[in-house]
Amino acid sequence: MAKLNANPEVLTPEQDERGLPDLPFLILTVMLVVIGVIMLFSASYARAYSEEGKSAYYFVRQGGFAAAGLAIMWFISRINYQVWRMASFPVLAASIIFLILVPIIGESEGGATRWLDLGFVSFQPSEVAKVGVVLSFAAMMSMWRDRMHELRYGLLPYVLILGTIAFLLFLEPHLSATIIIVMTGAVMMFLGGTNKKWLVALAVAGLLLVGIYLLTKGYSGDRIKAWLHPEDFARDEGYQVIQSQYAIGSGGLTGLGFGRSRQKYLYLPEEHNDYIFAIVCEELGFIGAFLIVLLFLLLVLRGYWISMHARDRFGALLVAGLVTLLGLQVFLNIGVVSNLLPSTGISLPFFSYGGTALLVNLAQMGMILGVSRQNTNQINTKRKIKHKKSAGGQKR
Repeated sequence: MAKLNANPEVLTPEQDERGLPDLPFLILTVMLVVIGVIMLFSASYARAYSEEGKSAYYFVRQGGFAAAGLAIMWFISRINYQVWRMASFPVLAASIIFLILVPIIGESEGGATRWLDLGFVSFQPSEVAKVGVVLSFAAMMSMWRDRMHELRYGLLPYVLILGTIAFLLFLEPHLSATIIIVMTGAVMMFLGGTNKKWLVALAVAGLLLVGIYLLTKGYSGDRIKAWLHPEDFARDEGYQVIQSQYAIGSGGLTGLGFGRSRQKYLYLPEEHNDYIFAIVCEELGFIGAFLIVLLFLLLVLRGYWISMHARDRFGALLVAGLVTLLGLQVFLNIGVVSNLLPSTGISLPFFSYGGTALLVNLAQMGMILGVSRQNTNQINTKRKIKHKKSAGGQKR
């Protein structure tokens, strides 16, 4: 990651020239959002009709959030991303305050208290915490770029932040968010220059803490048993796992066809949310599911490309953190749906139902596109377009 150290820290007004957003990243994002909304309609219409009396209920709501999210993404992409450097610690502080409030006034669902209802909006503070960690880590690592090998600047502040958030998430409990935030923070510390010996020690400590978590949270232990032997818990903890496997298996190579899923008829719980990928596999088959995974992979790889070509260290780390966050969520969700991993209750970005999550995901994509606008390649492209237009005008 020598590229990160080669870039200037803060752009001067002369350098603050913005080009075009990264077109491949933009196209991939829009494609995934469109496919996600379409698949949500297919996955949700049976439950929507059963619970709301309108088969398009979830589809219409998600479509509205998708349109608003794409507009927000475009707006954020036009903001100078240095603004996020100044906003990093306020966002982190706000997320910690929200997490403190969750056990006090939060809403409970499925044995966990993770939601805050502010009257005009209901959301999971863990989503804000994810962004706060990425922003604050990028800001600190760019500020202390030459001192990351020191214990005071390269380890302690990050461990303090991650430890505080992990403890607050433990109270909910919310294991999946804890894993995602800690792993994203660890990746950013690695890229930022933290001593690798410290990272190894943190990994060992993290595994021990996960073990303690599983021993102290009974419902998590049941999920582990259901993961290893779902057939022994077919009527309770293993039911969802088995129904998900039925959906994936019945899809075969080419799938049953769009709209023809059988498991979505109230057999598979959370078919329009955490387990929507199982419906994707059932209707589109291995080929369709593989292509969607490929789109996610290309999006993540293109995101890292944008990070490597960022004009300063803050932009590079910001993009790397947000892309890592996205990639981990996709991997964990698909891992859970396919029973590669124990059930952790995590949504699939751009696909799972949830307006707030979709808006947050697209806002993050807007930040990445904002960094890409100030990449040298994009600025040069914009200059060439302007030059061609001016040359054409002179000829006429």
